[in-house]
Amino acid sequence: MAGVRPEPELDRELADLPPELRWREWMLRIEAVLFASATPVPRQDLARVVGQDASVDLLIGDLAADLEGRAFELAQVADGWVLRSRTAFAPAIRAAADLDDQLLDLSEFDIAVLAAIAYYQPATRDMLKDIFGKEISRDLIGRLHARGLIGTGPRSPSRGAPFTFVTTEHFLLAFGLESLRDLPDREELQDAGLTQG
Repeated sequence: MAGVRPEPELDRELADLPPELRWREWMLRIEAVLFASATPVPRQDLARVVGQDASVDLLIGDLAADLEGRAFELAQVADGWVLRSRTAFAPAIRAAADLDDQLLDLSEFDIAVLAAIAYYQPATRDMLKDIFGKEISRDLIGRLHARGLIGTGPRSPSRGAPFTFVTTEHFLLAFGLESLRDLPDREELQDAGLTQG
């Protein structure tokens, strides 16, 4: 059957190891999986590398504590976990790494449109036009889509059934959010003078 990978041989239980070493090995396995993954890894995938009775949540907690004081941290994003650089190291990363094709070169208006989609999703181009008082170009939507920050949502029930746009898991990852509930409160943004009322 095409597309089905055989399950690799892996001793999940590690019964021949003492409990402390078994726990440490499971933590290292989770760290290795997270390190190798470019996207958040869900709990059920992490559970495939540890013993049947091991608590993924406790292992994650111990791994997070183990990473204290390191340049990277464990973060929950969407329905999974990732390893990411701590924000304190952002200037060093920008100084040394080639980040031209990443999020950093979005214009302020691109980010404002992205924020509007995040807060009002599923959002249509007409809805965005009402918010910003001008037509939102297909090119701008295309840039956000090409970066994986937005995707196509359900068709709007309004006349003509236009496409809607929604944020993606990559959006959450790019902005360090676990879920959309972690977006700043709109009223707080208005009070801080960062948005129009």
